[in-house]
Amino acid sequence: MTTTTTPSADLAPGPTSALSLPRTTATAARVLRQLRHDPRTIAMLILIPCVMLLLLRYVFDGSPRTFDSIGASLLGIFPLITMFLVTSIATLRERTSGTLERLLAMPLGKGDLIAGYALAFGALAIIQSALATGLAVWFLGLDVIGSPWLLLLVALLDALLGTALGLFVSAFAASEFQAVQFMPAVIFPQLLLCGLFTQRDNMHPVLEAISDVLPMSYAVDGMNEVLRHTDMTATFVRDALIVAGCALLVLCLGAATLRRRTA
Repeated sequence: MTTTTTPSADLAPGPTSALSLPRTTATAARVLRQLRHDPRTIAMLILIPCVMLLLLRYVFDGSPRTFDSIGASLLGIFPLITMFLVTSIATLRERTSGTLERLLAMPLGKGDLIAGYALAFGALAIIQSALATGLAVWFLGLDVIGSPWLLLLVALLDALLGTALGLFVSAFAASEFQAVQFMPAVIFPQLLLCGLFTQRDNMHPVLEAISDVLPMSYAVDGMNEVLRHTDMTATFVRDALIVAGCALLVLCLGAATLRRRTA
């Protein structure tokens, strides 16, 4: 009698643990190729922050100083929100379609996948942040005392933070609707407590303490430093490092919690 043996699960190919630059760049290239065929997503990523800034400028057409006071803050907040939405939905779509499971059955680690997504969306974030910053400063007349390049840096870091948060929360969503539902839980509290509507030291002490641990607070603080100072300050460096560190931390958490499929 002839018996047929099946390969042991231990011998089946599985994801590698070490982060590989070739695998990461290959993942990023695949994501960019997919996005190239999705013009609506590209339009949302690149144009929505610009459109929102344009609307904001003419909402305060009779009070340009108001636009100056909040325009820089929103220049960082809009990219964060758009990148969060698009990234969370795109990653969830990979998992629900089975693409993620097939990819992770190859010699591709979770770290490669998360880093590849971050690299791909980070490239789009550069374009998005450059267009929004250029529009605000050179066409909408945003009055900035410091260097516009520092505004661009914070806007880019905010977009990367939004990408990281989107990758992270996608692991806990079972549908695209649930991914959108995470926005009130993750984004709205930061939006209310970041100092956009009132100075953080005017808040209730408990809310001020909470705002001190939210990354969007430091993004707004960094933008305000550029508005008020001609040179790069130590506070600006601190704020930028905190936003960058939070983005890196959330990316690591995203790699640790990423699931192959949706239950």
